[in-house]
Amino acid sequence: QVQLRESGGGSVQSGGSLRLSCAAVGYTYRRRMGWFRQAPGKQREGVASIDAYHTTKYADSVKGRFTISQDNTENTLYLQLDNLNPEDTAMYYCAADAAFARVVSLDEADYEYWGQGTQVTVSS
Repeated sequence: QVQLRESGGGSVQSGGSLRLSCAAVGYTYRRRMGWFRQAPGKQREGVASIDAYHTTKYADSVKGRFTISQDNTENTLYLQLDNLNPEDTAMYYCAADAAFARVVSLDEADYEYWGQGTQVTVSS
């Protein structure tokens, strides 16, 4: 069993930065982890993923602006958000796979554990 808790969201202006954290309780080493977001009236979408092999994958809309990383000693997942724009406004969720050693994925169906989310709001 894994419990996830996100933090670090907030309100910023266009061009600004935020760093999201996802603290995990339970064993996350060698699980693939991901960040997802859901804007009002839209479906949840995958933003970034990292796997046990340290491979990363990003949605095209965030490539070059967002960076996913993981600190296994602290059992924490991070998402660095740079050069934010209003289209990035959404609730951001972290997620963990129940299985081990699977490769990166931006498909929410591949994740079993979810946090409650942290809100990111970007104004123009």
